[in-house]
Amino acid sequence: MTSAAIMTLVGGLILLILMSAYFSSSETAMMALNRYRLRHLAEKNHPGALRATKLLERPDRLIGFILLGNNFVNILATQVATILTLHFIGQDGLIFTTLALTAVILIFAEVLPKTVAAIDPERIAFPSTLILKPLMWVSYPLVWMVNSVTNRILDLFNINPRATGADPLDREELRTVVKQAGALIPRKHRQMLFGILDLEKATVEDIMVPRSEIDGIDLDDEWIDIVGQLASLRHTRIPCYRGTLDQIVGILHVRGFTRLVRGSEDFGREEFEAMLREPYFVPTKTNLHTQLINFQRSRQRLGLAVDEYGDIEGLVTIDDLLEEVVGEFTTDLQNYSRDVSPQEDGTFLVDGTANIRETNRAHNWTLPEDGPKTLNGLILKELEDIPEPGTSLRVGDYTIEIVHSTEHVVRNARITPPPQLIGERALHSDHVGEDDLTPSRISDIDLSG
Repeated sequence: MTSAAIMTLVGGLILLILMSAYFSSSETAMMALNRYRLRHLAEKNHPGALRATKLLERPDRLIGFILLGNNFVNILATQVATILTLHFIGQDGLIFTTLALTAVILIFAEVLPKTVAAIDPERIAFPSTLILKPLMWVSYPLVWMVNSVTNRILDLFNINPRATGADPLDREELRTVVKQAGALIPRKHRQMLFGILDLEKATVEDIMVPRSEIDGIDLDDEWIDIVGQLASLRHTRIPCYRGTLDQIVGILHVRGFTRLVRGSEDFGREEFEAMLREPYFVPTKTNLHTQLINFQRSRQRLGLAVDEYGDIEGLVTIDDLLEEVVGEFTTDLQNYSRDVSPQEDGTFLVDGTANIRETNRAHNWTLPEDGPKTLNGLILKELEDIPEPGTSLRVGDYTIEIVHSTEHVVRNARITPPPQLIGERALHSDHVGEDDLTPSRISDIDLSG
């Protein structure tokens, strides 16, 4: 064998190993591409993304061609190495050549290129499509025959070879994607996205103002008393009823009332009742996503929440609902400090009427939300009795000590969260800024009474 032939075989062997590395890296890169980012880039007419999208429309053909090419160059490389071994060493060197070539192909044509492709698939996949596309076209008849056999076998197992594996994300998977976005999405924006995703989990009952806290106008009162209430209104919309809230008459819109009073000198009870708007009722079990759509369709901003018997249980506004997504519009520090008061020892003095869901969101707690909505209700459910002051109980990882109670309700309690949460609070107490405030519900109208 001449030296030119030997140099040609050596050069061919090196080229075949490089081609094997190319096929290996292309296979991993194409399969590791983020399908959603790929669609985004394709919509922006990115050339590499357009080519990759076209190739991935039939993954069976793409994989068939790549494996065909990879196996072909690997086998051809083995043949070339065998010829060189027989020329220089003889048959006794075939075992050594097999081991050496296996190590070279494994490291330089498999592990190394596939690792690089998995780390940065776009950098490998997009340029490689310039070669893959014409090669697939040239070798189409052979690839078609290989795919025909494999597709028949896949049909026996009811597997669709045209499936791309890029199924739509469900809500929980989308939450994971948003969470992993990290610094790519600002924290406030992530909270808004989480709020949107959680709208179907929460119901009107979770965010409504309880019936006991609704402030309205009793039309059975003396007119002079009603006038006194109207003079000190702090609300945008007020329920008006006769005797009890179950006898609701209508909703007073303060802005319309103000314009009417200014334009009329003789304004009395009849004129007042005539301007009340028909109340809008919503079921307490309606999920927030559906209720948001219902508010839009009915062009309402306030609804009275009713249970399965038609009894009014609370009040909900569209602002309450929107704040589940964007966070609170205003900051009511007085009400906040009244319901939950942090103590120096890491515990929290919590009002019995505090909403469990809001408290969890505000402090990153995990008190159970699938039962009672208030701390008082949770304690009564766990103990099945009205506890005396000083009584303690464990709810999950939280210790709750009754501080003050009456014959029928727990007024306030001291909650000791898990040690790791106390440590986190101490660690971040000096670094709380505007972005660290967890959104909580504050109603469009302050109905705290």
